Amino acid sequence: MLEFLALPAFQDNYIWLILDHKRQEAAVVDPGDAVPVITWLGRHPEYQLRHVLVTHHHRDHTGGLATLKAATDCRIWGPAAEAISSLDRRLDDGDKINILGQTLQVCAVPGHTLGHIAFYCDDPDGPWLLSGDTLFAGGCGRLFEGTPQQMHDSLERLAALPDNTSIYCAHEYTQANLRFAHAVEPANDDIRVRLEVVNDLRLAGRMTLPTTVALEKRTNPFLRSNEPAVITAAEQQQGQRIAAGADTFAAIRAWKDRF
Repeated sequence: MLEFLALPAFQDNYIWLILDHKRQEAAVVDPGDAVPVITWLGRHPEYQLRHVLVTHHHRDHTGGLATLKAATDCRIWGPAAEAISSLDRRLDDGDKINILGQTLQVCAVPGHTLGHIAFYCDDPDGPWLLSGDTLFAGGCGRLFEGTPQQMHDSLERLAALPDNTSIYCAHEYTQANLRFAHAVEPANDDIRVRLEVVNDLRLAGRMTLPTTVALEKRTNPFLRSNEPAVITAAEQQQGQRIAAGADTFAAIRAWKDRF
Protein backbone atom coordinates (compact mmCIF):
# COMPACT_ATOMS: atom_id res chain seq x y z
CA MET A 1 0.00 0.00 0.00
CA LEU A 2 1.25 3.45 -0.91
CA GLU A 3 1.40 6.30 1.60
CA PHE A 4 0.54 9.91 0.71
CA LEU A 5 2.24 12.74 2.57
CA ALA A 6 1.46 16.42 2.03
CA LEU A 7 4.47 18.73 1.95
CA PRO A 8 3.26 22.32 2.48
CA ALA A 9 4.61 24.94 0.09
CA PHE A 10 4.05 28.67 -0.38
CA GLN A 11 0.89 29.92 1.32
CA ASP A 12 -1.56 27.10 0.67
CA ASN A 13 -0.04 24.58 -1.79
CA TYR A 14 0.43 20.92 -1.07
CA ILE A 15 3.14 18.94 -2.84
CA TRP A 16 2.00 15.34 -2.56
CA LEU A 17 4.76 12.87 -1.78
CA ILE A 18 3.78 9.29 -2.62
CA LEU A 19 5.80 6.59 -0.89
CA ASP A 20 6.29 2.93 -1.69
CA HIS A 21 7.74 1.62 1.55
CA LYS A 22 8.49 -1.82 0.12
CA ARG A 23 10.58 -0.47 -2.74
CA GLN A 24 11.75 2.57 -0.74
CA GLU A 25 10.88 4.72 -3.72
CA ALA A 26 8.96 7.98 -3.95
CA ALA A 27 7.03 10.13 -6.39
CA VAL A 28 6.00 13.76 -6.02
CA VAL A 29 3.18 15.73 -7.57
CA ASP A 30 3.35 19.33 -8.81
CA PRO A 31 6.51 20.45 -6.99
CA GLY A 32 6.32 24.22 -7.29
CA ASP A 33 9.21 24.41 -4.84
CA ALA A 34 12.02 21.84 -4.68
CA VAL A 35 13.05 22.71 -1.12
CA PRO A 36 10.33 20.78 0.81
CA VAL A 37 11.00 17.70 -1.33
CA ILE A 38 14.78 17.84 -1.03
CA THR A 39 14.50 18.50 2.69
CA TRP A 40 12.30 15.41 3.16
CA LEU A 41 14.62 13.26 1.04
CA GLY A 42 17.60 14.50 3.03
CA ARG A 43 15.94 13.33 6.23
CA HIS A 44 15.01 9.97 4.69
CA PRO A 45 18.06 8.98 2.61
CA GLU A 46 16.79 5.42 2.22
CA TYR A 47 14.14 6.67 -0.25
CA GLN A 48 14.85 7.42 -3.89
CA LEU A 49 12.77 9.93 -5.83
CA ARG A 50 11.84 8.10 -9.03
CA HIS A 51 8.92 10.03 -10.50
CA VAL A 52 7.56 13.57 -10.69
CA LEU A 53 4.00 14.05 -11.93
CA VAL A 54 2.90 17.43 -13.26
CA THR A 55 -0.74 18.41 -13.90
CA HIS A 56 -0.32 21.84 -15.53
CA HIS A 57 2.12 24.62 -16.29
CA HIS A 58 1.52 27.18 -13.52
CA ARG A 59 4.69 28.18 -11.72
CA ASP A 60 3.48 27.10 -8.28
CA HIS A 61 3.29 23.56 -9.72
CA THR A 62 6.47 23.50 -11.82
CA GLY A 63 8.98 25.80 -10.15
CA GLY A 64 10.97 22.97 -8.57
CA LEU A 65 11.29 20.71 -11.60
CA ALA A 66 14.74 21.75 -12.80
CA THR A 67 16.26 21.52 -9.33
CA LEU A 68 14.75 18.10 -8.64
CA LYS A 69 15.92 16.84 -12.02
CA ALA A 70 19.45 17.99 -11.27
CA ALA A 71 19.48 16.64 -7.72
CA THR A 72 17.87 13.22 -8.21
CA ASP A 73 17.44 10.41 -10.70
CA CYS A 74 13.77 11.24 -11.22
CA ARG A 75 11.68 10.96 -14.36
CA ILE A 76 9.26 13.83 -14.98
CA TRP A 77 5.86 13.24 -16.57
CA GLY A 78 3.50 16.04 -17.62
CA PRO A 79 0.92 17.29 -20.12
CA ALA A 80 1.85 17.22 -23.79
CA ALA A 81 -0.36 20.21 -24.56
CA GLU A 82 1.50 22.64 -22.29
CA ALA A 83 4.91 24.27 -22.55
CA ILE A 84 6.76 22.83 -19.57
CA SER A 85 10.50 22.39 -19.66
CA SER A 86 12.25 19.46 -17.98
CA LEU A 87 9.61 16.88 -18.99
CA ASP A 88 10.95 13.45 -19.87
CA ARG A 89 7.63 12.29 -21.31
CA ARG A 90 4.68 14.33 -22.53
CA LEU A 91 1.32 12.76 -21.80
CA ASP A 92 -1.98 12.83 -23.68
CA ASP A 93 -5.48 11.85 -22.68
CA GLY A 94 -5.80 8.08 -22.31
CA ASP A 95 -2.10 7.42 -21.82
CA LYS A 96 -1.13 5.00 -19.09
CA ILE A 97 2.06 5.15 -17.07
CA ASN A 98 3.54 2.91 -14.39
CA ILE A 99 4.89 4.37 -11.17
CA LEU A 100 5.64 2.71 -7.85
CA GLY A 101 4.07 -0.54 -9.01
CA GLN A 102 0.78 1.12 -10.01
CA THR A 103 -0.78 1.97 -13.35
CA LEU A 104 -2.03 5.55 -13.69
CA GLN A 105 -4.42 6.69 -16.37
CA VAL A 106 -4.02 10.19 -17.79
CA CYS A 107 -7.24 12.21 -18.02
CA ALA A 108 -7.42 15.46 -19.97
CA VAL A 109 -9.35 17.96 -17.82
CA PRO A 110 -9.15 21.36 -19.55
CA GLY A 111 -10.63 24.42 -17.90
CA HIS A 112 -8.21 25.82 -15.35
CA THR A 113 -5.61 25.63 -18.13
CA LEU A 114 -6.17 24.26 -21.60
CA GLY A 115 -3.74 21.36 -21.25
CA HIS A 116 -4.44 20.40 -17.63
CA ILE A 117 -4.34 16.67 -16.91
CA ALA A 118 -5.24 14.53 -13.91
CA PHE A 119 -3.90 11.12 -12.91
CA TYR A 120 -6.27 8.32 -11.90
CA CYS A 121 -5.23 5.03 -10.31
CA ASP A 122 -7.61 2.10 -9.90
CA ASP A 123 -5.58 0.86 -6.94
CA PRO A 124 -6.91 -2.42 -5.46
CA ASP A 125 -6.36 -0.88 -2.03
CA GLY A 126 -8.67 1.98 -3.04
CA PRO A 127 -8.77 4.17 -6.17
CA TRP A 128 -7.18 7.61 -6.06
CA LEU A 129 -7.00 10.75 -8.16
CA LEU A 130 -4.40 13.49 -8.45
CA SER A 131 -6.61 16.38 -9.54
CA GLY A 132 -4.21 19.32 -9.52
CA ASP A 133 -6.18 22.56 -9.72
CA THR A 134 -9.23 21.16 -11.52
CA LEU A 135 -11.23 19.66 -8.66
CA PHE A 136 -10.74 20.95 -5.12
CA ALA A 137 -12.35 19.89 -1.87
CA GLY A 138 -15.62 21.80 -2.03
CA GLY A 139 -14.68 23.72 -5.17
CA CYS A 140 -12.88 23.88 -8.50
CA GLY A 141 -10.14 25.91 -10.13
CA ARG A 142 -10.58 29.30 -11.73
CA LEU A 143 -11.00 29.38 -15.48
CA PHE A 144 -7.74 31.05 -16.50
CA GLU A 145 -7.69 29.58 -20.01
CA GLY A 146 -10.64 27.29 -20.64
CA THR A 147 -14.36 27.83 -21.03
CA PRO A 148 -17.15 27.04 -18.56
CA GLN A 149 -18.27 24.22 -20.85
CA GLN A 150 -14.79 22.69 -20.83
CA MET A 151 -14.48 22.86 -17.05
CA HIS A 152 -18.00 21.53 -16.55
CA ASP A 153 -17.23 18.57 -18.81
CA SER A 154 -13.93 17.95 -17.01
CA LEU A 155 -15.63 17.95 -13.62
CA GLU A 156 -18.38 15.65 -14.87
CA ARG A 157 -15.69 13.24 -16.01
CA LEU A 158 -14.07 13.22 -12.58
CA ALA A 159 -17.42 12.94 -10.81
CA ALA A 160 -18.08 9.74 -12.77
CA LEU A 161 -15.15 8.00 -11.07
CA PRO A 162 -15.98 5.49 -8.31
CA ASP A 163 -17.48 7.10 -5.21
CA ASN A 164 -14.68 5.77 -2.99
CA THR A 165 -11.94 7.45 -5.05
CA SER A 166 -9.64 9.48 -2.81
CA ILE A 167 -8.93 12.93 -4.25
CA TYR A 168 -5.56 14.57 -3.68
CA CYS A 169 -5.77 18.17 -4.88
CA ALA A 170 -3.07 20.80 -4.76
CA HIS A 171 -4.37 23.53 -2.43
CA GLU A 172 -5.83 24.01 1.05
CA TYR A 173 -8.92 25.89 -0.11
CA THR A 174 -11.56 23.75 1.57
CA GLN A 175 -12.77 26.17 4.23
CA ALA A 176 -13.33 29.06 1.82
CA ASN A 177 -14.88 26.73 -0.73
CA LEU A 178 -17.39 25.36 1.76
CA ARG A 179 -18.35 28.83 2.93
CA PHE A 180 -19.33 29.54 -0.65
CA ALA A 181 -21.05 26.15 -0.99
CA HIS A 182 -23.13 27.00 2.08
CA ALA A 183 -24.14 30.31 0.48
CA VAL A 184 -25.26 28.42 -2.63
CA GLU A 185 -27.16 25.72 -0.71
CA PRO A 186 -27.92 26.97 2.82
CA ALA A 187 -30.39 24.12 3.38
CA ASN A 188 -27.87 21.38 2.51
CA ASP A 189 -27.11 19.64 5.80
CA ASP A 190 -24.16 17.76 4.31
CA ILE A 191 -22.47 21.07 3.52
CA ARG A 192 -23.29 22.54 6.93
CA VAL A 193 -21.85 19.56 8.82
CA ARG A 194 -18.79 19.36 6.60
CA LEU A 195 -18.08 23.05 7.09
CA GLU A 196 -18.27 22.62 10.86
CA VAL A 197 -15.78 19.75 10.70
CA VAL A 198 -13.44 21.71 8.43
CA ASN A 199 -13.61 24.78 10.67
CA ASP A 200 -12.49 22.62 13.60
CA LEU A 201 -9.68 21.07 11.58
CA ARG A 202 -8.34 24.43 10.45
CA LEU A 203 -8.62 25.90 13.94
CA ALA A 204 -6.39 23.04 15.08
CA GLY A 205 -3.95 23.69 12.22
CA ARG A 206 -4.79 20.42 10.48
CA MET A 207 -5.26 19.75 6.79
CA THR A 208 -8.62 18.91 5.26
CA LEU A 209 -7.48 16.48 2.56
CA PRO A 210 -7.87 14.05 0.94
CA THR A 211 -11.53 14.11 0.05
CA THR A 212 -13.61 11.57 -1.90
CA VAL A 213 -15.78 11.62 -5.00
CA ALA A 214 -18.83 10.69 -2.92
CA LEU A 215 -18.32 13.58 -0.50
CA GLU A 216 -17.76 16.05 -3.32
CA LYS A 217 -20.94 15.01 -5.09
CA ARG A 218 -22.89 15.79 -1.91
CA THR A 219 -21.21 19.07 -0.99
CA ASN A 220 -19.38 20.65 -3.95
CA PRO A 221 -21.65 23.06 -5.85
CA PHE A 222 -19.56 22.72 -9.00
CA LEU A 223 -20.49 19.04 -9.18
CA ARG A 224 -24.13 19.85 -8.47
CA SER A 225 -25.10 22.04 -11.42
CA ASN A 226 -28.07 19.79 -12.19
CA GLU A 227 -29.50 20.08 -8.68
CA PRO A 228 -32.65 22.24 -8.42
CA ALA A 229 -31.36 24.18 -5.39
CA VAL A 230 -28.12 25.08 -7.19
CA ILE A 231 -29.95 26.09 -10.35
CA THR A 232 -32.29 28.30 -8.32
CA ALA A 233 -29.38 29.96 -6.54
CA ALA A 234 -27.68 30.63 -9.87
CA GLU A 235 -30.88 32.11 -11.29
CA GLN A 236 -31.24 34.40 -8.30
CA GLN A 237 -27.71 35.65 -8.83
CA GLN A 238 -28.22 36.21 -12.55
CA GLY A 239 -31.79 37.49 -12.35
CA GLN A 240 -32.92 35.21 -15.18
CA ARG A 241 -33.74 31.62 -16.02
CA ILE A 242 -30.67 29.39 -16.45
CA ALA A 243 -30.39 25.91 -17.92
CA ALA A 244 -29.04 23.07 -15.83
CA GLY A 245 -25.50 21.86 -16.42
CA ALA A 246 -22.84 24.05 -18.00
CA ASP A 247 -24.88 27.26 -17.88
CA THR A 248 -25.54 26.86 -14.16
CA PHE A 249 -21.90 25.97 -13.63
CA ALA A 250 -20.84 29.16 -15.43
CA ALA A 251 -23.13 31.27 -13.26
CA ILE A 252 -21.91 29.87 -9.95
CA ARG A 253 -18.25 29.97 -11.07
CA ALA A 254 -18.69 33.68 -11.84
CA TRP A 255 -20.39 34.12 -8.44
CA LYS A 256 -17.51 32.38 -6.69
CA ASP A 257 -15.01 34.67 -8.44
CA ARG A 258 -16.59 37.69 -6.73
CA PHE A 259 -17.63 35.97 -3.48
